[in-house]
Amino acid sequence: MKAAFYERFGETDVLQVGEQPEPPLGPDVVLIRAKATSVNPVDWKIRKGFLQGAFPHHLPIIPGWDVSGVVEAVGPAVRSGLRPGDEVWAYVRRDDVKFGTAAEKVIAPERTVAKKPASLSFEEAAAVPLAGLTAYQCVVEALEVQPGDRVLVHAASGGVGQFAVQIARSRGAEVIGTSSPKHHDHLRALGCARVLDYHAGPISQQLGEKVDAVVDLVGGDALKDAAAQVKDVRRVVSIVDAKTVLALGGHYVFVRPERANLDALAALADAGKLNVDVAERLPLSRIADAHRLSEQGHTRGKIVVVI
Repeated sequence: MKAAFYERFGETDVLQVGEQPEPPLGPDVVLIRAKATSVNPVDWKIRKGFLQGAFPHHLPIIPGWDVSGVVEAVGPAVRSGLRPGDEVWAYVRRDDVKFGTAAEKVIAPERTVAKKPASLSFEEAAAVPLAGLTAYQCVVEALEVQPGDRVLVHAASGGVGQFAVQIARSRGAEVIGTSSPKHHDHLRALGCARVLDYHAGPISQQLGEKVDAVVDLVGGDALKDAAAQVKDVRRVVSIVDAKTVLALGGHYVFVRPERANLDALAALADAGKLNVDVAERLPLSRIADAHRLSEQGHTRGKIVVVI
């Protein structure tokens, strides 16, 4: 099968596209004929070797954690009702790093796979799972956002941030986003009541009244300022800096696969409450360019790789 892969850790020049052995179909695994994947910051961090202390790594590695496609086969122990021909999406996090999603065929543990929302194309669907689940688990599970809450989302124009804004809005919250000025109009269109410029000084000083909950997607000075941004520090969540946010008394989220959460995101998408901002669509042959764009960190929305 054709796949992207690398045989050593390093910069984007280690990425290759060529033939790789087909992955094995385990008893509780779904084999997906991939249509698209997307690139997240974790992909280039793994490629550089930064996560070797978190997961076992087995070279050569096929990168990627998101996938959308069509079920080709299911293992004999699969009990989720998925069948060959089903259109699906998945956040394919395994217990090791080896068989990723930037390939024609993807093996996904049953727990990571759900039916794709009908309203999204394969390319749009591939942009959602990791970032969408991260946002959902921050907003719904960690912060338990309720109608009437005022929620501050840092880096609101990024992949996770845009989903966090929309999920909070769908729960009846008033959302304040932070971003550079060039993205302010887009965030207002997504439903932000206010948008603040993170270059214009401490956000706590720009806010005026403190908010009910904070979603931190950047760490650093924004997270250090969080205690002055929020009424109760127990309603701060970060995906960046576990040590700092836990010391503050808030929550740390490291996204996990969860079929029920994917189903909830699908329901929002099909109800017209979750729009997907695809910044770039690149073929598999240009996956190095996709990694490079993600690493530069200036892209609004998600970078999709078409298989």
